[in-house]
Amino acid sequence: MNKKIFLLGSTGSIGVSTLDVVRQHPENFSISCLVVNRNIDLLAQQVTEFRPSAAVIYDDNASCVFRDRYDFPEVNIFTGKTGLGQALEYCESDVFLNAFVGFAGLEPTVRAVEMGIDIAIANKETLVVAGKLITELAEEKGVNLLPVDSEHSAIWQCLLGENSLSVTRIILTASGGPFREWPQEKLNGVTPEQALKHPNWKMGAKITIDSATLMNKGLEVIEAYWLYPVTEKQIEVVVHPQSIIHSMVEFSDHSIKAQLGIPDMRIPIQYALTFPERLPLDVAPMNFYEQGALTFEQPDFERFPCLKLAFDVLEKGGTYPAVLNAANEIAVDAFLNEKIRFTQIPQIVADTLDGHQSTEVTGVEMLFELDREIREQVEKSIRLKQK
Repeated sequence: MNKKIFLLGSTGSIGVSTLDVVRQHPENFSISCLVVNRNIDLLAQQVTEFRPSAAVIYDDNASCVFRDRYDFPEVNIFTGKTGLGQALEYCESDVFLNAFVGFAGLEPTVRAVEMGIDIAIANKETLVVAGKLITELAEEKGVNLLPVDSEHSAIWQCLLGENSLSVTRIILTASGGPFREWPQEKLNGVTPEQALKHPNWKMGAKITIDSATLMNKGLEVIEAYWLYPVTEKQIEVVVHPQSIIHSMVEFSDHSIKAQLGIPDMRIPIQYALTFPERLPLDVAPMNFYEQGALTFEQPDFERFPCLKLAFDVLEKGGTYPAVLNAANEIAVDAFLNEKIRFTQIPQIVADTLDGHQSTEVTGVEMLFELDREIREQVEKSIRLKQK
């Protein structure tokens, strides 16, 4: 095995974990291209170590600074979305690992699928917004969609060797976030600093806030619908604070398979890259005696309405999931910049959905336009709330 990886989002938490997997197995993996937004100093370190044939810097100014500050004559440097397309054509790649955050990951994924490159997908928003389009295009091009999220990797592993017709439930586990035990009235005063302290995982800011609101789990519910042969009624969420069981599958005889492991993203990342094989990985093994009890709770839709909103839009379909995603991204950004309260995130998303008239998703271009419109609408609403 010698897979060449085109890594989108190499300086984020998933990207850094991916590079550690590559670092541990240089005989099995190499990096064909590194893609970043503007973190050029970390990119320079990564280029020095992994020697890709190309790098893409989305931000124009950062790209100019990188060219002035660093000299890598053997590495082709591309700029912006146009540069990404050029890099995809230029680099020989076996796997496109999409670790971008948010809607920004959709367009690059479409390009990679059209080129017939297998997708290791950590960008759940791509399937939330355009699940039908992406899965149909992947099937047409013979592209494998390899799940990277720990929950979807767990489901994938539990389904191996099973007849999909015997599946009765997919059970996604959720840590419950840092405010699982907080009373409703206290949530109004949550600060960004408090919300960014996830109890189990080390992640980027946006996904950490989504985990605190349980929107992240809602997005994973929608993603699971497109990845696996189930209906929306067959997907459930259970709060599991220890984050040891990453998800479960129930079958027609009511037996349940679960995938367990320490909360370390390198494990599902490596599995996506090595499937159907497994390789050793230098992470801490599970110690059941130190771990102690594993507990489970029902999610509280009243205190964390974002999860209920996600189930609702999955059932409604059409353009609702795209609206949910766009409104949430703007609301989360506003909260991180202290423009709104924590509890206003689900309120803003719900109000935006209530004002939307859903239509059928007919193509990627309409999703780009819808995303732009919803973002402008939500930004305007937030400005008015501040007056």
